[in-house]
Amino acid sequence: MTKPVTTIETIATSCIAGRVRLLNRVVTNLYDEALRPLGVRLSQGNVLAVTAKLGVARPADVCDILELDTSTLSRTVDRMVENGWLEVLPDADGRSHPFRLTVQGRRLMEKTIPAWEKAQAEANKLRGDDGLRLLDAAIKRIKSAHAE
Repeated sequence: MTKPVTTIETIATSCIAGRVRLLNRVVTNLYDEALRPLGVRLSQGNVLAVTAKLGVARPADVCDILELDTSTLSRTVDRMVENGWLEVLPDADGRSHPFRLTVQGRRLMEKTIPAWEKAQAEANKLRGDDGLRLLDAAIKRIKSAHAE
């Protein structure tokens, strides 16, 4: 009976997936708190930023960049269209549903920058000197191993 208890303790305290999810929740909450006065969540801010960068964003491209599944992106885009931040554009094939920022969305993106910078500075302070380098290295290793 010792083995299951030890394994349970290990899972509860050392599971890599669990620890990464915990880190994700803590960091996401930091950004969400900073963006809350503007009515934006980090997930929406990421879609705004990628859309601003692309100009006209195709869902498949945004999903690739943000590692999202299409249903998650679709729900987020629908809410952002309802808020007046994005507009869906007609497409030749009728299936793709590309989108872009509206004037209101562009203004919102500009307003979020100071709040995002504040959250980014706090996250940088919390992660320590080597934190970002180590995170980037881990992501690169995992992605390349997963692609094989």
